[in-house]
Amino acid sequence: MSRFWSPIVHRLTPYVPGEQPKIADLIKLNTNELPYSPSPKALAAMRAAAEDSSMRLYPDPEALALRTALGKRVGLTPDHVFVGNGSDEVLAHAFKAFFEHEGPLLFADVTYSFYKVYCGLFDLPYRLVPLANDMQVRIEDYAGPCSGVVLANPNAPTGIALGLGAIRQLLDMHPDRVVLIDEAYVDFGAESAVSLVKDYPNLLVVQTFSKSRALAGARVGFAFGQPDLIEGLVRIKDSFNSYPLDRVAQAGATAAVEDEAYFKESVGKVMASRTRLSAGLAALGFEVLPSEANFVYARHADRDAATLAANLRERAIIVRHLRGERTQSWLRITIGTDPQCDMLLSALRDILHRNS
Repeated sequence: MSRFWSPIVHRLTPYVPGEQPKIADLIKLNTNELPYSPSPKALAAMRAAAEDSSMRLYPDPEALALRTALGKRVGLTPDHVFVGNGSDEVLAHAFKAFFEHEGPLLFADVTYSFYKVYCGLFDLPYRLVPLANDMQVRIEDYAGPCSGVVLANPNAPTGIALGLGAIRQLLDMHPDRVVLIDEAYVDFGAESAVSLVKDYPNLLVVQTFSKSRALAGARVGFAFGQPDLIEGLVRIKDSFNSYPLDRVAQAGATAAVEDEAYFKESVGKVMASRTRLSAGLAALGFEVLPSEANFVYARHADRDAATLAANLRERAIIVRHLRGERTQSWLRITIGTDPQCDMLLSALRDILHRNS
């Protein structure tokens, strides 16, 4: 506490990021990073950018090369693309740009917890929409007056995804409000709503390089939408920080977009490992939700999730346990390499046997 704080600082409840512990021989399955290295082409591009004498100059404030590459990949122009310092910054700009209207912002009661933080920061009223008992999103529950809708698809921490039919239904339900689809995990098997951008002026799709492109350390996020939405984001960005992406990040992200073969290989390995891990957890008595993300959400009928997480930590294996009325019995487990997943299953087997 400080007497110099503005009133809003006293009211804030900041987001708590996933732990980045310094533990020897750690198996880190708590923050949904990719277990494989970034594209070799991306690494080479970043090294070249870092060694270039142009580092003395400011980066391209419009990130045109990156926006062009992103748009080309999905059949859109650079004017349909916005980039920022991680998808969290893109989301923050979107909350400020589009949701200061009459009515509450709608998002799920079990979803990415940063949404509530942004509402606190920008003083936005919101309404939590409960997931069904099976942890599914029910589109019909999002009807009624609102300032907008934010939907993580696939949802986090559940990993469950909706199809494009449900997204269309939501967009048609709120034609005069922005519907933001947060697709941080979409590359691991879900359908992207980017194909709907040309048809819906109220659609903003946000994605990231932190998951499927293995560039969490570079902090690059992006959004697709019709040009007037993108212009709104740019106006917010340029009123806050007109140079959000440095030269190294822009170079690496552009090369990563262009290395489609490596991207597909990495994503394919994660999806195969997810299937193996889900089956292994089920064999140990866990309920595992159907995931189209690079993590699974699981709970054991006879074991306390917090205790299991603590037992795993003693074995240098970190998973994510989120406290809360509807999340306290679940563990969110990032998909690691097959050897890492096997070590996790072996540790759980030992824990369950010892405590039986």
